[in-house]
Amino acid sequence: MIAALYTVLTILLAPISYGPVQCRVSEALTLLPFYFPEAVPGLFIGCVLSNFIGGFGLVDIVFGSAATLLAAVLTMKSKNIYVGAFWPVLSNALIIGAMLHYILDVPLMATCFYVGLGEAGACYVVGVPLMKILEK
Repeated sequence: MIAALYTVLTILLAPISYGPVQCRVSEALTLLPFYFPEAVPGLFIGCVLSNFIGGFGLVDIVFGSAATLLAAVLTMKSKNIYVGAFWPVLSNALIIGAMLHYILDVPLMATCFYVGLGEAGACYVVGVPLMKILEK
């Protein structure tokens, strides 16, 4: 179910889900492992499917999905939801930023910044409030 939700959100919002300036709203779901460790595989599979359908080929399937997997695992191990939300921002800013720099030949630092900014929006503006609602 989590894989399907991640994939559908990513594809429905495709214009803002891919590219050097992006906000993949589905990444808000990477906070689920803080409460539900069993969400990790679903997030990984959802990201693999999303990157297979609309991403930048094999390199995105491998590195993009690895960034989400890393983020989900680190979020699962976090002490609080705010620290948990930091890991997706960092992993995506660095891994996806570097990947897009390599694939699209765009400036590395700017791409890392914009991907990180979009990820921060997804995690802190959408994800944390969503998780606080789930907490109740």
